[in-house]
Amino acid sequence: MPEGHTIHRYARLQRKLLGGRRVAASSPQGRFAAGAAVLDGALLHDIDAHGKHMFYRFADRDVSLHVHLGLYGRFRAYEGDALPPTPLTRLVLSSDGVELQLSGPTICELMDPAAEAALRDRLGPDPLHDDDPDEAFVALARRRTPIGQILLDQRVIAGIGNVYRAEVLFLFGIHPNRPAHALDRATFDDLWRLLRELMIAGERRGRIITLQPADRTLPMSQLIAEEDRLYVYNRTGLPCRRCGTPIISWDLAGRTVFACPRCQSA
Repeated sequence: MPEGHTIHRYARLQRKLLGGRRVAASSPQGRFAAGAAVLDGALLHDIDAHGKHMFYRFADRDVSLHVHLGLYGRFRAYEGDALPPTPLTRLVLSSDGVELQLSGPTICELMDPAAEAALRDRLGPDPLHDDDPDEAFVALARRRTPIGQILLDQRVIAGIGNVYRAEVLFLFGIHPNRPAHALDRATFDDLWRLLRELMIAGERRGRIITLQPADRTLPMSQLIAEEDRLYVYNRTGLPCRRCGTPIISWDLAGRTVFACPRCQSA
């Protein structure tokens, strides 16, 4: 599932492509035909993201388009000749040689302003919005649940996925099973600050790079492959980049979590 930095990047790039344009809307798959009919011919005013959710606003419609990609959703964007939509394409937005195709999303729906506001109220602060993190710290301080589990709760912090969860905990030497309430405020503030920096960089580059300068053996321009740019995520059995201890993984609330048993003592 794309993490928050990817969703913000999609919003920024699509805003450049289609923002301020009237769009033709269609649903080749047919599952969003009624919604596409409402949006057809509308003036796309803005696109923004909160966590893993995208919102498309139209200047002459009283609804917004809400998209959540989930596990299988993906966009295809074309300038010039576009490939034909696939049978799974839920929505196509096009204007003057620019075409955006959306396939396989978990959510593709129209929302009125009240419904959008209610959804946003259920989401935690988003590091890429420079939101106030106080709400997130209060939520952590109340819970004895493992912090590795809580960090994936979008009601606590919006946008964190499995990669950022694993990597930021490693960088702070925090075991994923540590109770959330054991995190002190100073450490939380530092964690939030680093998370924001990593996500901003990830949005800009289009990929997550957590490897710090002192631990790199390749120049930044060559940190393309996942195994070259991360510390623990998806590295089960491989040596820790800092201490050499094999990375371990286990199931935590239905998701695989990764850690170094030496650098991240319980």
